[in-house]
Amino acid sequence: MLASKAPEPAKDLISVSLKTLIDLAKPASRLNLQHSQNRAQQSGAYVSRFKGRGMEFDEARLYQPGDDIRSIDWRVTARTGKTYTKVFREERERPVFISVDDRMTMHFATRGVFKSVLAAKLAGLLAWAAEHNGDRIGGQLFTEQACHELKPQNGRHAVLRFLNALVNPQKSTDKSFSLSQVFARLNQHARPGSLVYIVSDFRGINDESEAYIAKLSRHCQVVLIFIYDPLESSLPVKGRFRFTDELKDVVVDAGDQKGLSDYHQRFIERQQRIESLAKKTGLAFIQCSTQDDPVQCLR
Repeated sequence: MLASKAPEPAKDLISVSLKTLIDLAKPASRLNLQHSQNRAQQSGAYVSRFKGRGMEFDEARLYQPGDDIRSIDWRVTARTGKTYTKVFREERERPVFISVDDRMTMHFATRGVFKSVLAAKLAGLLAWAAEHNGDRIGGQLFTEQACHELKPQNGRHAVLRFLNALVNPQKSTDKSFSLSQVFARLNQHARPGSLVYIVSDFRGINDESEAYIAKLSRHCQVVLIFIYDPLESSLPVKGRFRFTDELKDVVVDAGDQKGLSDYHQRFIERQQRIESLAKKTGLAFIQCSTQDDPVQCLR
C-alpha cells in the first residue's frame, strides 16, 4: 500500500523486474560475504563471526580413542552393536540460503520503494555476491498462503532460478503459513554450515518463531535483515492520511495521539525484540529502510 497523498509511483517502486535483479550482478561483485565480521547497521552494533565452509557427512567408522563423543553415530552403533563415529569432510562450496518475506505487509511504503521491492533487491544482491564467491545459492520465498524452498545449487543458473522465483512467486495454496511455520521449514531445509539470510519486516514474530531462529543459529550462520518503512519509525505530527490496497481504505488521523503512540510502540517493541534476539544468539543484524540504498545496507 502507498499513502494516497503521495504522487503516483513509478512501476519500479511497487514491483521489481527480472532485468532489474539481473543488473544487480555488477554492484554485487563489490560485496564480500567472506568478511569474518558483519556489523549491524544503524542502531545495532552486534558482531557475528562467519563459521566458514560447511561440513558434510562423509562416512561412519569405528570409534577411536580421542574421537569427539558428540560425533557418535547412534543409529549405526545400535544396529551393529559396536560404537561408530561420524566422519565429516569440508564442503568445497558454502550453501547460501536466502529467506524472503513476500507477505501483504511487505507490499507497503510511504517513501522510497515497497518493502517487498527492497527485499527482492537485497536478496538479488546477496545471490549474485554468493555466485561471485563460488558459493551455492538457494532460498525460501513465503507469503501467508505459500512457502517455497529452492535447493542450493552452483553457478549463474542457480542465481537466475532464484531471481525468477522472486519475480514470479509461487501461486497461493489452500494452506496458511505463520512465521513460526516458515522458520520451522527453514530449519529443515538449511543444511548445517549454511549462511542463512532472513529478509523480512518480522511482523508476527513471537516466542515460537524466535525459538526456531535460535535453533537455526546453532548449526548455521544467520543474518537478520529487518525491513521497515520510515512512517513506522517516525510518525507524522499532524494531518490525515488515507491508505489503500485498492480494496479497502484506512484513514489515519495524526491528531489521534494515543492511536499513533500505540502504533509506534508496537514497531519499537518489534524492533527491539529482533535486536535482542540477535544479541542473545550472536546473530548479525541489519536494518534497512525503504528509502535506503540496498548496496549500502549490505556494506
